[in-house]
Amino acid sequence: MSTAASTSEAGRSAPKPPDPARQPSEPQETLLYERRKKIHTLWVNGKFQYLRRFTLLVLVLIFYVFPWLTWGDHPAVWFNLPERKFVLLGATFWPQEFVFLSWLLIIGAFSLFFFTVLAGRLWCGYACPQTVWTYCYAWIEHVIEGDRNQRLKLEKMPWNFTKLRKKGLKWLLWALFAFSISITFVGYFTPIRELLPKIAAFDLGSWERFWILFAAGMSYLLSAALREQVCFHMCPYARFQSVMFDRDTMIISYDEDRGEPRGARGRKVEDEGSGANLGSCVNCNLCVHVCPMGIDIRNGLQYQCIGCAACVDVCNSVMDRMGYERNLVRYSSEHEDQHEKRSGLRPRLIGYGAILLAMMIAFSWGVGTRVPLELDIIRDRNRLYRENWDGAVENVYTLKIMNREQRDRSYNISVAGVIPFEYSGKEVARVPAGTLLSLPVRLVAGPEERYDSNIPVTFILETTDEPSFKVSHESRFLSPARGGGGGR
Repeated sequence: MSTAASTSEAGRSAPKPPDPARQPSEPQETLLYERRKKIHTLWVNGKFQYLRRFTLLVLVLIFYVFPWLTWGDHPAVWFNLPERKFVLLGATFWPQEFVFLSWLLIIGAFSLFFFTVLAGRLWCGYACPQTVWTYCYAWIEHVIEGDRNQRLKLEKMPWNFTKLRKKGLKWLLWALFAFSISITFVGYFTPIRELLPKIAAFDLGSWERFWILFAAGMSYLLSAALREQVCFHMCPYARFQSVMFDRDTMIISYDEDRGEPRGARGRKVEDEGSGANLGSCVNCNLCVHVCPMGIDIRNGLQYQCIGCAACVDVCNSVMDRMGYERNLVRYSSEHEDQHEKRSGLRPRLIGYGAILLAMMIAFSWGVGTRVPLELDIIRDRNRLYRENWDGAVENVYTLKIMNREQRDRSYNISVAGVIPFEYSGKEVARVPAGTLLSLPVRLVAGPEERYDSNIPVTFILETTDEPSFKVSHESRFLSPARGGGGGR
């Protein structure tokens, strides 16, 4: 008994001799750099794709329409770099107000964090510029060359008139679309109503020519030619997105318990008595064919997935045709995949949401209470003060008045101090819209006044019409010491 067992154990542990038929006859080569295989996506319709197309259409319309909008006599959105001012819906922002840009960037960052924790890569699938423009180029390709099978057939076809005609037309439309993007982009910096006549007259400036050609070339390269390679190799967000995920983040996943084992079958497999041990996945590979990244969602969550939900829509259409329950591929979370309850509120989500809300409130308050007027005081640096023959002392200042509005304004100028001053200069300053006015003024202290050698003085600007507001700026009045005055 023991001998038989020993013999059996030895037989199980003994290695099997290698099969000569399975041994390679020569060394195998592994390519470290494989040539890129172009992804031909299948056009699909569905609930999420309709929502995605609507979102992309709104974003494209915003991009193309905003340069044409006007607010008064100026573009509604204008990044005027030569004059270093930015116009947004009638409000003019200057470099000194870049704190608002900082706030916007922080709000954008925490919005990305918040929505990533909440629902995964919504930004990538629905709003990223790379996604928007790639989808537009792909739609042009779909219209010209047909659906996936037709494009694959065209790729394998030898070069002939039909292939050259379709490829040439596609490339031409791509180039025109790229130039429409670049011209619109430059239209945010040079008003579009001025830019188009310049283009028609071949009267563009050097920087305008450069940016139109550069932006068109980059759009064509990144969104038409490279496409998914940008997300694979150039986008940093794809690399660190998983850091923001938690076990309750909504992601696109495949229900492995229900789908496996996968296998092909007819629509009436149960009636025919075959395929009874198969899962719901019919192994049609349509989820791979519709993916713009070319991944198989059934292999689990991958960093290349942009959350576009094309695989969800196409899988649901297959489930409908087979008469199976939908959502074999669906929006889910790791907890739900493990048949656990998903938590809606968790510390990370609450923290990001609280910071985002606080920053939005602070930004709204800052913009709402912003006074479109700036006053700066520059003292005469040649002489600190000048003492007249009668003992009066005068100081010379230059008032820098910046009108940040898009209309001309008049301001009353007044002075307040610890002693009465004689003001010499314009009492009403007229400042054109969006300009800076330099106004020299003098303050004179009478010989009978007693004050310290360095006392504060406040210049006050107040609007003469509605809406009314005022600003003030403190400077110093210098003189020889006349102790016993009202100085501090």
